Amino acid sequence: MKKTLLLVSAVLMGTGLFAQTGPGFGIKAGLNYNGNGDYFNSAEQAFENPDRNAGFHVGFWGKIGNRIYFRPELVYTSTSSGYDEGDLKIKKLDAPMLLGAKVIGPLHVFAGPSFQFLLDTEFDGTTFDDVDNDLTVGLNIGAGVNLGKFGIDLRYERGFSENEVNFINSNITNLTGDRVDTRPDQLILSFSLRL
Repeated sequence: MKKTLLLVSAVLMGTGLFAQTGPGFGIKAGLNYNGNGDYFNSAEQAFENPDRNAGFHVGFWGKIGNRIYFRPELVYTSTSSGYDEGDLKIKKLDAPMLLGAKVIGPLHVFAGPSFQFLLDTEFDGTTFDDVDNDLTVGLNIGAGVNLGKFGIDLRYERGFSENEVNFINSNITNLTGDRVDTRPDQLILSFSLRL
Protein backbone atom coordinates (compact mmCIF):
# COMPACT_ATOMS: atom_id res chain seq x y z
CA MET A 1 0.00 0.00 0.00
CA LYS A 2 2.74 2.45 0.93
CA LYS A 3 4.58 1.68 -2.31
CA THR A 4 1.41 2.46 -4.26
CA LEU A 5 0.95 5.75 -2.39
CA LEU A 6 4.58 6.69 -3.06
CA LEU A 7 4.14 5.87 -6.75
CA VAL A 8 0.97 8.00 -6.99
CA SER A 9 2.73 10.88 -5.16
CA ALA A 10 5.76 10.66 -7.49
CA VAL A 11 3.50 10.75 -10.56
CA LEU A 12 1.62 13.74 -9.15
CA MET A 13 4.82 15.64 -8.32
CA GLY A 14 6.34 14.90 -11.72
CA THR A 15 3.16 15.93 -13.47
CA GLY A 16 2.89 19.02 -11.26
CA LEU A 17 6.41 20.12 -12.20
CA PHE A 18 5.63 19.63 -15.88
CA ALA A 19 2.32 21.48 -15.47
CA GLN A 20 4.21 24.56 -14.25
CA THR A 21 5.71 24.99 -17.73
CA GLY A 22 2.32 24.36 -19.37
CA PRO A 23 -1.03 25.96 -18.69
CA GLY A 24 -0.66 26.09 -14.92
CA PHE A 25 -0.77 24.91 -11.36
CA GLY A 26 -2.28 26.24 -8.18
CA ILE A 27 -3.98 25.73 -4.85
CA LYS A 28 -7.55 24.77 -4.00
CA ALA A 29 -9.86 24.54 -0.99
CA GLY A 30 -13.52 24.00 -0.37
CA LEU A 31 -16.40 22.18 1.28
CA ASN A 32 -17.50 18.56 1.15
CA TYR A 33 -20.94 17.14 1.82
CA ASN A 34 -20.35 13.51 2.68
CA GLY A 35 -22.66 10.52 2.87
CA ASN A 36 -20.50 7.45 3.35
CA GLY A 37 -22.05 4.43 1.69
CA ASP A 38 -25.62 5.73 1.29
CA TYR A 39 -25.57 9.32 0.05
CA PHE A 40 -29.29 9.76 -0.58
CA ASN A 41 -30.31 8.35 2.83
CA SER A 42 -27.93 10.76 4.59
CA ALA A 43 -29.06 13.63 2.34
CA GLU A 44 -32.55 13.32 3.83
CA GLN A 45 -31.07 13.85 7.31
CA ALA A 46 -29.10 16.88 6.13
CA PHE A 47 -32.14 19.13 6.35
CA GLU A 48 -32.49 18.33 10.06
CA ASN A 49 -28.77 18.72 10.92
CA PRO A 50 -26.96 20.38 7.98
CA ASP A 51 -23.52 20.38 9.66
CA ARG A 52 -23.50 16.63 10.51
CA ASN A 53 -22.08 15.50 7.17
CA ALA A 54 -19.99 18.55 6.35
CA GLY A 55 -16.25 18.51 5.72
CA PHE A 56 -13.47 20.42 4.02
CA HIS A 57 -10.49 19.95 1.72
CA VAL A 58 -7.26 21.79 0.83
CA GLY A 59 -4.66 20.92 -1.77
CA PHE A 60 -2.74 21.50 -4.99
CA TRP A 61 -3.53 20.98 -8.66
CA GLY A 62 -1.69 21.00 -11.97
CA LYS A 63 -3.08 21.34 -15.48
CA ILE A 64 -1.67 20.15 -18.80
CA GLY A 65 -3.41 21.11 -22.03
CA ASN A 66 -5.86 23.78 -22.99
CA ARG A 67 -9.12 22.85 -24.75
CA ILE A 68 -8.77 19.22 -23.66
CA TYR A 69 -6.67 18.88 -20.51
CA PHE A 70 -5.30 16.57 -17.84
CA ARG A 71 -5.57 17.85 -14.26
CA PRO A 72 -3.95 15.86 -11.43
CA GLU A 73 -4.64 16.97 -7.86
CA LEU A 74 -3.31 16.14 -4.40
CA VAL A 75 -5.85 17.03 -1.71
CA TYR A 76 -6.15 16.58 2.08
CA THR A 77 -9.80 15.88 2.97
CA SER A 78 -11.56 15.74 6.33
CA THR A 79 -15.17 14.53 6.43
CA SER A 80 -17.73 13.64 9.07
CA SER A 81 -20.80 11.43 8.68
CA GLY A 82 -23.48 11.73 11.35
CA TYR A 83 -25.34 8.76 12.81
CA ASP A 84 -27.70 8.62 15.78
CA GLU A 85 -24.92 7.00 17.86
CA GLY A 86 -22.20 9.53 16.93
CA ASP A 87 -20.07 10.86 14.10
CA LEU A 88 -17.71 8.89 11.86
CA LYS A 89 -14.72 11.14 11.08
CA ILE A 90 -12.40 10.33 8.19
CA LYS A 91 -9.15 12.06 7.21
CA LYS A 92 -7.56 11.09 3.91
CA LEU A 93 -5.36 12.10 0.98
CA ASP A 94 -7.17 12.21 -2.36
CA ALA A 95 -5.40 12.09 -5.72
CA PRO A 96 -7.92 12.74 -8.52
CA MET A 97 -6.59 12.26 -12.07
CA LEU A 98 -9.06 14.26 -14.15
CA LEU A 99 -9.53 14.53 -17.90
CA GLY A 100 -11.51 17.61 -18.89
CA ALA A 101 -12.66 19.74 -21.77
CA LYS A 102 -13.74 23.34 -22.28
CA VAL A 103 -17.40 23.48 -23.26
CA ILE A 104 -18.10 27.13 -23.95
CA GLY A 105 -16.44 30.29 -22.65
CA PRO A 106 -15.12 29.72 -19.10
CA LEU A 107 -17.25 26.56 -18.56
CA HIS A 108 -15.51 23.18 -18.47
CA VAL A 109 -16.46 19.60 -17.58
CA PHE A 110 -14.25 16.82 -16.23
CA ALA A 111 -14.20 13.24 -14.99
CA GLY A 112 -11.64 10.72 -13.86
CA PRO A 113 -10.50 8.28 -11.21
CA SER A 114 -9.65 9.39 -7.70
CA PHE A 115 -7.24 7.46 -5.49
CA GLN A 116 -7.90 7.80 -1.75
CA PHE A 117 -5.47 6.94 1.05
CA LEU A 118 -7.07 6.86 4.52
CA LEU A 119 -4.96 8.61 7.15
CA ASP A 120 -7.29 8.32 10.17
CA THR A 121 -10.81 7.16 11.04
CA GLU A 122 -12.67 7.52 14.34
CA PHE A 123 -16.21 7.04 15.60
CA ASP A 124 -17.30 8.89 18.76
CA GLY A 125 -16.51 6.72 21.80
CA THR A 126 -16.34 3.45 19.87
CA THR A 127 -13.45 1.10 19.17
CA PHE A 128 -13.28 -0.61 15.80
CA ASP A 129 -11.00 -2.76 13.68
CA ASP A 130 -8.84 -1.13 11.06
CA VAL A 131 -10.65 -0.12 7.89
CA ASP A 132 -10.44 -2.96 5.36
CA ASN A 133 -8.38 -1.01 2.78
CA ASP A 134 -6.24 2.08 3.33
CA LEU A 135 -6.03 2.69 -0.43
CA THR A 136 -9.25 2.83 -2.46
CA VAL A 137 -10.37 4.05 -5.88
CA GLY A 138 -13.36 6.18 -6.81
CA LEU A 139 -14.71 8.41 -9.58
CA ASN A 140 -15.00 12.21 -9.78
CA ILE A 141 -17.33 13.86 -12.28
CA GLY A 142 -18.18 17.55 -12.40
CA ALA A 143 -18.16 20.96 -14.01
CA GLY A 144 -16.51 24.28 -13.28
CA VAL A 145 -15.95 27.86 -14.33
CA ASN A 146 -12.58 29.64 -14.60
CA LEU A 147 -12.43 33.44 -14.41
CA GLY A 148 -8.84 34.57 -14.84
CA LYS A 149 -6.78 33.15 -11.98
CA PHE A 150 -9.85 32.08 -10.02
CA GLY A 151 -11.96 28.97 -10.49
CA ILE A 152 -14.92 27.25 -8.92
CA ASP A 153 -16.11 23.72 -9.53
CA LEU A 154 -18.73 21.31 -8.23
CA ARG A 155 -18.17 17.60 -8.46
CA TYR A 156 -19.69 14.33 -7.36
CA GLU A 157 -17.38 11.64 -5.97
CA ARG A 158 -18.26 7.98 -5.51
CA GLY A 159 -15.94 5.30 -4.20
CA PHE A 160 -15.79 2.06 -6.19
CA SER A 161 -13.81 -0.13 -3.79
CA GLU A 162 -15.95 -1.68 -1.05
CA ASN A 163 -14.50 -0.58 2.26
CA GLU A 164 -16.06 -1.19 5.65
CA VAL A 165 -15.17 -0.65 9.27
CA ASN A 166 -16.21 -3.26 11.86
CA PHE A 167 -17.04 -2.09 15.40
CA ILE A 168 -15.75 -4.02 18.41
CA ASN A 169 -17.37 -2.57 21.54
CA SER A 170 -20.44 -0.87 20.16
CA ASN A 171 -24.03 -0.58 21.31
CA ILE A 172 -25.01 0.49 17.84
CA THR A 173 -28.41 -0.92 17.02
CA ASN A 174 -29.37 0.59 13.68
CA LEU A 175 -26.12 -0.04 11.79
CA THR A 176 -26.34 -3.37 9.97
CA GLY A 177 -24.03 -5.92 11.60
CA ASP A 178 -22.08 -3.21 13.49
CA ARG A 179 -20.43 -2.09 10.25
CA VAL A 180 -20.23 1.18 8.35
CA ASP A 181 -19.40 1.55 4.66
CA THR A 182 -16.58 4.12 4.45
CA ARG A 183 -16.65 4.56 0.67
CA PRO A 184 -16.89 8.25 -0.20
CA ASP A 185 -20.19 9.35 -1.68
CA GLN A 186 -20.12 13.13 -1.70
CA LEU A 187 -20.62 16.49 -3.33
CA ILE A 188 -17.49 18.66 -3.38
CA LEU A 189 -17.45 22.44 -3.90
CA SER A 190 -13.95 23.77 -4.65
CA PHE A 191 -12.43 27.20 -5.06
CA SER A 192 -9.08 27.36 -6.83
CA LEU A 193 -6.36 29.92 -7.48
CA ARG A 194 -3.78 29.67 -10.28
CA LEU A 195 -0.31 30.63 -9.03
